Amino acid sequence: MDAGSMNTSSSLKAQSRFPLQQQFLPRTNSKENLDRFIPNRSAMDMDYARFMLTEGRKGKENPAVSSPSRESYRKQLAESLNMNRTRILAFKNKPPAPVELMPQDHSHHHHQPKTAKPRRHIPQTSERTLDAPDLVDDFYLNLLDWGSSNVLAIALGSTVYLWDASDGSTSELVTVDDEDGPVTSVNWAPDGRHIAIGLNNSHVQLWDSASNRQLRTLKGGHRSRVGSMAWNNHILTTGGMDGQIINNDVRIRSHIVETYRGHTQEVCGLKWSASGQQLASGGNDNLIHIWDRSTALSNSATQWLHRLEDHTSAVKALAWCPFQGNLLASGGGGGDKSIKFWNTHTGACLNSIDTGSQVCSLLWNKNERELLSSHGFTQNQLTVWKYPSMVKMAELTGHTSRVLYMAQSPDGCTVATAAGDETLRFWNVFGVPEIAAKAAAKANPEPFSHLNRIR
Repeated sequence: MDAGSMNTSSSLKAQSRFPLQQQFLPRTNSKENLDRFIPNRSAMDMDYARFMLTEGRKGKENPAVSSPSRESYRKQLAESLNMNRTRILAFKNKPPAPVELMPQDHSHHHHQPKTAKPRRHIPQTSERTLDAPDLVDDFYLNLLDWGSSNVLAIALGSTVYLWDASDGSTSELVTVDDEDGPVTSVNWAPDGRHIAIGLNNSHVQLWDSASNRQLRTLKGGHRSRVGSMAWNNHILTTGGMDGQIINNDVRIRSHIVETYRGHTQEVCGLKWSASGQQLASGGNDNLIHIWDRSTALSNSATQWLHRLEDHTSAVKALAWCPFQGNLLASGGGGGDKSIKFWNTHTGACLNSIDTGSQVCSLLWNKNERELLSSHGFTQNQLTVWKYPSMVKMAELTGHTSRVLYMAQSPDGCTVATAAGDETLRFWNVFGVPEIAAKAAAKANPEPFSHLNRIR
């Protein structure tokens, strides 16, 4: 089991800070040119060099020690060694290309030279840092989400704030009553306008962010807090501390349409596959379940497709691969510290990597075969992995407490992270697509300007 809740900031501290206000931190940017010239040993005449260093200079530095026979010998030796040259070490160009004995007809086959793909630069520091006072430091909650309309939602205590990435504006969506809060999860609907808010009292509120209006409250399903949620079109799936997973059809009055029972402890991770056919759930019982939508429709909702038992600690971090539909990545808590990869068709574990620290969240790069993981003690770092080799491409530090929550911008380039240190940071970790990069360079040269063009 992982350590869950920790003490939040005192009320006095919260009053002295405003939520989602930018912090300005000193940045360093050093560029060094360490290039050097290396001589070409094949172009050197070592015999001539040795003669000049030992015998050749004696005649110039000691002209009195000479004789006619020695002088005659020296002239003959100079001619044989070609001592007219003034350069000993010569830097020469590449030798000419060899002459082809059998000329080839290149009129039909024109091969372009292959150029090595340059390694992508990953900035080591965050592009922007915002204050996030009263952020609950709880491993099992999900308090950060970035919607398709480019608005970031974050729950700070009992209040949900919206940060518009297009202009940097902040607004308060709702503050729930003390007996209902704090907020335990937030999740945007696919339309980027409606948002679900899970509460400590087991209820789920649905809000319209455009009109700032509450639409309805889902109740009667869970018996305790709702810490994880995931949308699948009009179905909102909720996971609770009671171990239940409920599919709610938000279009109808009797919203509970399926219930999945398999976890014995709190459900802290929920993710639908891109096809909407498979649901992955992770819990504090160290288990992962794969649920199939088709079996749920046939009234077999209690039966999972696969039960994955390889993790030895709570599983919150789940991420479906964007380029392989049946590939799931999962991360274990402080007693496990591993990232595992699963074939969800067969239930087989394809690979397991020991990261050395608690895995809090996972995100795939939508444009490259890369995976981003966020961690807890001891470094509280973000790690970029190359898939499938799982070679570390970069480690990003800046947070001073475990990085519990991550969310990805709609274009997949920028990642927002929130940690127990009560800061919200933005990282340009996945770069900018080539087309977007060219447009951004022409329109606005500022480093964070690509956020203005997220759709």
